[in-house]
Amino acid sequence: MLKEAWKVAIETLSWIEMRRLSEQMALAKTIDQMKIRDNNIIRYAYRLVSETVRRKNLIDEIINRVLKPETIDQLNFGLQSFLRLYVFQTRIVRNWSKIHLKEAEKIAKLGRSILGWKTLRRIEHILGFLLTQEVQIIFDEADELERVAFQTFHPKWFVKYCLDLLGKKQGISFLESNIVSPPDYIRLNTLKNTESEILNKLSADGVELKKIEFLEYAYEVLGTKRPLSKISSFQNGLFYIQDKASCFAAEISNPKPGMNVLDVCSAPGTKTSYLAQLMKNRGNIYSIDYSKRRSSIWRNEMEKMGVKIASQIIADVRTSLPLNVVADLIVLDPPCTSTGVFGKQPSAKWRLTPQSITKMADIQWQMIDNCVDKVKPEGIIVYSTCSITIEENEAIIEKFLKHNPDFFLVKIEPEFGLPGFRGLKKCQRFYPQLHKSNGFFIAKLKRKN
Repeated sequence: MLKEAWKVAIETLSWIEMRRLSEQMALAKTIDQMKIRDNNIIRYAYRLVSETVRRKNLIDEIINRVLKPETIDQLNFGLQSFLRLYVFQTRIVRNWSKIHLKEAEKIAKLGRSILGWKTLRRIEHILGFLLTQEVQIIFDEADELERVAFQTFHPKWFVKYCLDLLGKKQGISFLESNIVSPPDYIRLNTLKNTESEILNKLSADGVELKKIEFLEYAYEVLGTKRPLSKISSFQNGLFYIQDKASCFAAEISNPKPGMNVLDVCSAPGTKTSYLAQLMKNRGNIYSIDYSKRRSSIWRNEMEKMGVKIASQIIADVRTSLPLNVVADLIVLDPPCTSTGVFGKQPSAKWRLTPQSITKMADIQWQMIDNCVDKVKPEGIIVYSTCSITIEENEAIIEKFLKHNPDFFLVKIEPEFGLPGFRGLKKCQRFYPQLHKSNGFFIAKLKRKN
């Protein structure tokens, strides 16, 4: 199993670097390509990949110090992936403590058998040196921002952004929270069965849950004997894996049976299925998304979750909303930089640049601006992102209110999160270190009569 897991991990890391894919997409591509069916291999490989990617900046700094004058980026993708995994397994897993030569030799043999001895020969001479590198030297030689970047595993520019935004104490606390994933949460689907019946089935499947008090159907997963996605209750649509901040955004939208609702940027269907559940499958939901690939996933999810009131529309909302409907409610969860979910998607932080924030904010503005004409008097727009940046959140809402004086902010209750910045106290913000959730932002806007 060990060799197969390392094969999968090396290939997955290579896809991440080649195509800038997420861990999940790269792993799915690798599993399909290599026809892997053993869940133990997949789980072990995913852990290797995600924990290695999480610490990429520090791992690369260690490797580059030994490779000088070369850098890791000059090697082929297979060697890059192997070296990163090697440093993670022999140094980080061991917490930089006593060197285990037998383990290092075993991993070197794995590398030869997977990549071929001729390929590995190019870097085999540095494997011993990597075992003796002192990480404290890297911290001592770094300036303050670089030291925090290496200690919390984030790009230096993003460290500065967070400290400027949140202050030093909370900024570092937020960055440290991304070293681990937030808890898993599920939302029970009462379109398919009663809450008590679903809980009984999950208990029989060995899933231990804790109710989230302020949410209707959300539970924290305390333990499970099998991966949630492999449980029959999940495959039959009895529950959905969904962060509690995302559940909160749907609930404060307050969709009612009989409403006309637009779910903008709807794929893969997380929001649509919960809106339909809260509407008791009565009314109309128009689900709009640009991605044809994700929209096919949306169709499968709607069938699995028992949603009867949703219609799908393929459209680029940056240009227009091509439907003649006046909505009681628009729920907009636009593409964002995902700075609030680095704990679950560590590869995203290495793809991001300061320019990414500006580009994404432009897209978000185009989308919310195109929603205005579809809202009826006293109708609602709920805007949310899984980002913590000002540019994608408060700045968008400020600009929206300036351009649309017939809208105003509605106070979101209950006050589960923290108030928004720039005086927008009726918005709410969520942080993993404070709320055990993804980083999240929600604003609720109402049109005057």
